[in-house]
Amino acid sequence: MLTFDDSYANHFNYVYPLLKRYGFPATFGVITGKLDGEIVGRSTVTWEQVQQMADDPLITISAHTVTHPSDLRALSDEDLRYEVFTSKARLEEELGIPIRYFTYPEGYYDERVVEVVEAAGMTAGITMSKIEGVFSSSSESLWGIARFHPERLEEMLEKAWAGPPLYPEANPVDFSHPIYQQRIDVDDVNLILVRGGRSITIHAETRYPIADITRNTDAIAAVDGTFFSLEYLDSNTLVGPAYSQTSGEFIPGNNGDIPVMAGRPLVLISDNDVDFVPFDPDQHNTLEGVQAEMPDVTDAFVAGAWLVKDGRGRSFASFKDLWGFDSTRNRAFWGIDHEGRPVVGVSNELVHTVHLGEILAEAGIQEAVMLDSGGSTSLAYKGKSLARYNARPVHHAIGQEPQSTLETV
Repeated sequence: MLTFDDSYANHFNYVYPLLKRYGFPATFGVITGKLDGEIVGRSTVTWEQVQQMADDPLITISAHTVTHPSDLRALSDEDLRYEVFTSKARLEEELGIPIRYFTYPEGYYDERVVEVVEAAGMTAGITMSKIEGVFSSSSESLWGIARFHPERLEEMLEKAWAGPPLYPEANPVDFSHPIYQQRIDVDDVNLILVRGGRSITIHAETRYPIADITRNTDAIAAVDGTFFSLEYLDSNTLVGPAYSQTSGEFIPGNNGDIPVMAGRPLVLISDNDVDFVPFDPDQHNTLEGVQAEMPDVTDAFVAGAWLVKDGRGRSFASFKDLWGFDSTRNRAFWGIDHEGRPVVGVSNELVHTVHLGEILAEAGIQEAVMLDSGGSTSLAYKGKSLARYNARPVHHAIGQEPQSTLETV
């Protein structure tokens, strides 16, 4: 756990947003006199900002005295009770929550200080030493919970477990997970994701809204699929080859389009696996060529580009000459997360592809490819569109269907 003392403004402006972003818990020691204007110090949070943090389950607020005396042990009994009792009472009055923890200024305390803190109704005290750092599990008692001084941070990084690696090894693809919807904000970009289930593709005879295109299937969720050919605006012709289990028909890509698609991700789906291979126009424009990559393939299509590969967002250079990749648009995507679950989703804000790949990687996506975006960007869940705008009809979709009807949440 991280702790932050002394009620600086940057605790709210910078620290708190990062804690929310990474889901990391922290304790803030609040000096009530600073917030009340009784003492002057460096930039200070406001009561409103402390209230916002206190309302977050990630955050714990501790009393840190009224005026921050350098050593509570040196105070008279009367002054000591004032610093402890009044700071706790002011926090509870302003925040409307019980304050159970006390952070000793400079870490100094003794038996008399503990007696007063306990008498005030608190259940634990937090200390610190610049000289000797102790893991909290080796603390003398709950009245002296140890922590390490920030000056020892670099040293402690080698000793403290900081959670799983940033780019963990991916689990095998698993279509047995329940399907659920998730809305998250990363870097001020709102994402709507649907994770879980078994992936299928749907290649319709003509264009429909995304919610309609799934109506006669078992798909609980679906996102608009791959790109259509600009030469055939009134048909269901795609830029590259497509194979869908809903029709059982392999449709080759147009010979005029596929040469420029070399190297783009060819997505291959079977009943129990997913694979991404660079598209080869000479090999992959026939069913036999696709089956050479995955003999039991049930669905195949060529996506616009990799957004995330091996758990990392892709660089600008990786998009080469893909038209419009650096423009900001609503974007649609499909992929596999670190748990092996298929994920379909859209961005509800305008975003360019490199930034989207970065935030998808932060959201735990292991592999992701870009689908038809801009005006086509659309996502449906349980028969209803989730996008904030009216998307144009499409004729290709990627759906998520449960292994059984009991698996949707």
